[in-house]
Amino acid sequence: MSNLEKITIGVRESKLALAQSDIFLREANKIDEIKNNYSFEVKTFKTKGDIFNTHRLDQIGGKGLFIKEIEEQIIAGNVDIGIHSLKDLPAFGEFSDLEISCWLKRNDTHDALISNSGKGILELPAGSVIGTSSIRRRAQVLNLRTDLKIKLLRGNVDTRLKKLKDGQYDAIILSLAGMQRLNVDDLITEVLPFENFLPAACQGAIGIQSKKNSMNKKIFSKLNHSETQIVCSAEREVLKVIKANCNSPVSVQAVLKKDEFKISCELFDHHGKILFKDDKFGTTKNYLDVSQSLGKLIIETVGQNKINKLDKIENDFDYSPE
Repeated sequence: MSNLEKITIGVRESKLALAQSDIFLREANKIDEIKNNYSFEVKTFKTKGDIFNTHRLDQIGGKGLFIKEIEEQIIAGNVDIGIHSLKDLPAFGEFSDLEISCWLKRNDTHDALISNSGKGILELPAGSVIGTSSIRRRAQVLNLRTDLKIKLLRGNVDTRLKKLKDGQYDAIILSLAGMQRLNVDDLITEVLPFENFLPAACQGAIGIQSKKNSMNKKIFSKLNHSETQIVCSAEREVLKVIKANCNSPVSVQAVLKKDEFKISCELFDHHGKILFKDDKFGTTKNYLDVSQSLGKLIIETVGQNKINKLDKIENDFDYSPE
């Protein structure tokens, strides 16, 4: 009979969520202190974001809908930890007694374009239909090309790729990290450059969430990737300061090189116009101060009232050139 202590993991039912839990389990089992003392059980849950998979996210509660049910399961004690795509985890969470107890090493943060024609974003013919569910990506496409059509695209990665293949879209935009984790990155037409598609805060990162004051932070301390923790905490700090959620047309990316810290932000309106674009620099030690300074500059430049209105599109998400 095993005397290993069981840790129960809560994840979404999707292939990507399960692939991310596999990454966690693979890394955890490389560490003897974990492997010799703990066993893991994975429980899957259908979240509201998965159930209402044809609705606009900004109208039903945003990306936080992909994690709320799992957070409730942690609070109730039915699972010990949740494994999330960190870009889906709101910067100011609903449950103050939960924390990110471990940050796995971040993957590539780029967005990727997959097109039926094999043409990149700048080569697509005028009137081509682009699929996305992201307000940020929608704004970035419009900033680059107002002659393309944008059509809401929901569902898991498999569903989205099938809709593309079926001809409902000419091209779709997904995260490069997600495609790599599902081993479908061979389908990518173009890795979109940061100059036009700066990523969402925490894109490409996986976080382990648990109750505060639990043993999980200590148990998984050797798994924790400190550089990812710093850059993702910095990006989340900007969102906190400007009170933006993970649904807003805002891009934030922090980069760490040795002791040098840089954080960049772009904020768009729903027509693709850039309202704010700037970088701030500092050191690893003062990264939070730098992030807060950038957040305050965004508020001074754009105004809090205008920022508050950006997380929901008043008109139709779908766009057609006039």
